[in-house]
Amino acid sequence: MADFGPVGGYDPVLDFFLPSRPENPLMRDSASFWVSDDAGRFGFPRMTVEALAGEWDNRGVEANIAFPDGRVLIGAGAFAPSPAKVANGKTVTLNAGPLTFEIIEPLKHWKMTFDGKAYETTSHKQIAGETTGPMRQVKIEIDATMAAPPWSPGEQSQDQSTALAVGAIGGHRHEQLFVCTGVFQIEGETAMDFEGRGLRVRRYGHRDTGEFPGHCWQSAVFPSGRAFGSLAFPPRKDGTPAYNEAFIFENGIKHYAKVLDAPWMTTIVPHGGPCSVTLQTDDGRIHRIEGKTHDTTYITTGNPMFGNWTPGGVVKLPFHQGGAHYSWDGESAYGMIERSLPDDQMKR
Repeated sequence: MADFGPVGGYDPVLDFFLPSRPENPLMRDSASFWVSDDAGRFGFPRMTVEALAGEWDNRGVEANIAFPDGRVLIGAGAFAPSPAKVANGKTVTLNAGPLTFEIIEPLKHWKMTFDGKAYETTSHKQIAGETTGPMRQVKIEIDATMAAPPWSPGEQSQDQSTALAVGAIGGHRHEQLFVCTGVFQIEGETAMDFEGRGLRVRRYGHRDTGEFPGHCWQSAVFPSGRAFGSLAFPPRKDGTPAYNEAFIFENGIKHYAKVLDAPWMTTIVPHGGPCSVTLQTDDGRIHRIEGKTHDTTYITTGNPMFGNWTPGGVVKLPFHQGGAHYSWDGESAYGMIERSLPDDQMKR
């Protein structure tokens, strides 16, 4: 991987978890992993813990597991935390029930483990609105080494569209691409050692998604170390600018960019659906990254993202969380994609 400096200009303190319950009951502490198997056998399109100050000992977990044939396992729900691990005076774990994130070295090295139940379904059943299935025991271990500098939506510009984006994103947020090794096993099935790549998200603050208009979020890191990330909101009906930021990482340098063409979720194809994106860097270069959906999880409007965790509520827009296969100037890699869009803008 190209050398991008110690932590890309970010303060490592930003990575550590909150040491205790915040006074503001609306404050959240959160971490997420998105993981793709380099062999394309499966993906984990969002594994996350949400700790809300108002219910500090009752936390939300979303654990998505998906396969390119449409098989899906969902381990979501409300769980109590275990005591946090502290190292050198810093809180280095965030956990709830079966899911634990651990900081080995901030902004450089993280681990994640999941050991719990998940219900089995398919992406097509999810699209039909079903949220149940037979329970399976799942174990996952991931050792992740960061492969690109962090990126925070809003760091490259402060325009009129950024305030809404930051509110929906949830206060401070940075994401970082990684490469990883891991072990994945479903009860009764052969354990799979794997090499992969993915994205982690560190977020804390007060999140307000009340006016969330939909979004398209994509990223991947390629074998050469070249990488991209993008997050855009759909065009506004009144013509005012919508939030739109991206980056490209190449030759050890992070270049800021804008999304020229995003694959808005006007339709959903769980495997093989188009999800190419076009980016333009600040120096005027245009990059076309071809993409196809690979593994998919889906939440229909009115269904919960976090199972029986009440503070998580229900989604107000259809939500696609998945893996994609990207190609860029002769290189290919699996990466992540998350999209949402109002029902009335989707074609059935």
